[in-house]
Amino acid sequence: MVQAEGRRRVHNGPVSTGRSQSTFILPGMDCPAEEQLVRFALADVPGIEQLDFSLDDRRLSVVHEGGAVPVLGALTPLGLGARLDGSVPLTGSTADHGKPAELGAGSERRVLVAVLGINAAMFVIELLAGLWAQSTGLVADAVDMLADASVYAVALAAAGGAHAYQRRAARASGWLQLALAALVGIQVVHRAMTGSEPVSAAMMAMGVLALVANLSCVALLARHRRGGMHLRASWIFTTNDALANLGVILAGLAVWLTGSAVPDLVIGAAIAMLVASGALRILRMTGSPQPVAPLG
Repeated sequence: MVQAEGRRRVHNGPVSTGRSQSTFILPGMDCPAEEQLVRFALADVPGIEQLDFSLDDRRLSVVHEGGAVPVLGALTPLGLGARLDGSVPLTGSTADHGKPAELGAGSERRVLVAVLGINAAMFVIELLAGLWAQSTGLVADAVDMLADASVYAVALAAAGGAHAYQRRAARASGWLQLALAALVGIQVVHRAMTGSEPVSAAMMAMGVLALVANLSCVALLARHRRGGMHLRASWIFTTNDALANLGVILAGLAVWLTGSAVPDLVIGAAIAMLVASGALRILRMTGSPQPVAPLG
């Protein structure tokens, strides 16, 4: 098979007569951690020899022995809406045509290290600014930055690491994100009950700074957006995060115009829920491996 643009393949060996190629639709596979988590789930299924991810249409092609039911059974608990689109027998042999660069390749690793550093630094800056400015929106956006940093850290840890270690790293990231999202939620409730006076100017200024940081990450990732799945997904993920920064800026403007803390509380709660949702998905997907029925 010829590798299509925007796809990344993983080969564990050649495909011989008697194997099948099944295509699955995964509507929820839209962030860089999820591709790795799909790998975690399928690592427990015997007989899988090739994975071909396509982010553009949320599809996964699997070359495997026997039927597709065990593969679908491993994908379904992930909560990504997995469904089988089709399965065909393979009558020949497929060689590894143009093996893609691994995630650990120098240029891609350097990009991931850079965006990890930017997000980690912005977490500290936004957190301190949010606490000073009494802004739950900035604190929540800081947590979102940390969630991004943890995703990039997991992507880096995935390069060449043992399967069990990769699973533990992703799970630790999920628990951290969930704990921080819960703390933001508690702060939102506390400030709603006791009152707060968020500094609108600080909200808008830090929102702009966070937006610049995210756009810098987008620029770093842009040349890889048609490359490996990790880098393509990271580019889309970071682009979407810029919308949260715009939300903080607009909330700061609303606070300034109305003199009310409500816009700040609303954007803080919204971002916290998004982070918590992503954390719960990671935890669900990195739970104990489920027993897999024999292939046949």
